[in-house]
Amino acid sequence: MPKLTVHDAKGKKVGTYTIEPTDLAPRINKQLLHDAVVMYQANLRQGSHQTKTRAQVSGTTKKMYRQKGTGNARAGSKRSGIRTGGGHIHAIRNRDYSYSLPRKALQLAARMAIASKIRDDEITLIDKLDFDQPKTKEMAGVLRHLGCDGESLLIATAGHAVNVYKSARNIRQVSISPAAELNALSVLSSRRLLITPEALDQIKERAAASSGAGK
Repeated sequence: MPKLTVHDAKGKKVGTYTIEPTDLAPRINKQLLHDAVVMYQANLRQGSHQTKTRAQVSGTTKKMYRQKGTGNARAGSKRSGIRTGGGHIHAIRNRDYSYSLPRKALQLAARMAIASKIRDDEITLIDKLDFDQPKTKEMAGVLRHLGCDGESLLIATAGHAVNVYKSARNIRQVSISPAAELNALSVLSSRRLLITPEALDQIKERAAASSGAGK
């Protein structure tokens, strides 16, 4: 079985972690990953676009000129959709783009995304990640020692590590999330995943519980 190297905050090897991508997902289904990512992106859309109909455009409703005898095509008001400054014939309305996929499918997609990081060697393990107080400089130093600086990075912790979050939130291209809240979009949007063995254990336990429940 493949072994991942576990580093400390200085980038030194302090152990190994044995895991297979199949421990998290039996296979990586690209279609499910695509569907999950599209759903999360759609749910982020505001849908606040709107244009005016001819009834909403300001202007007189007076007929522009008489019906016959001018040589021009007949015309009504200036608000018509075929006139410059008129309303839209098929006006765009506010719209809610959000929808949802089955919860178990989304949970499986998240595990597939993490499994793909393991398969592609885009995951870094750190033995522990904790700060007594928020220190962005210290967090930047840790990322530099681990070789994770200069690229998009997702940091996954076992729980809600407030000081870790505050230390990383101002670093460019770095995001942070508890392992329980990871999803396919957040994992795949980052080039590399930095995670603690404790957080990875939680993900493995949920994967095992899910596969056991499905039998």
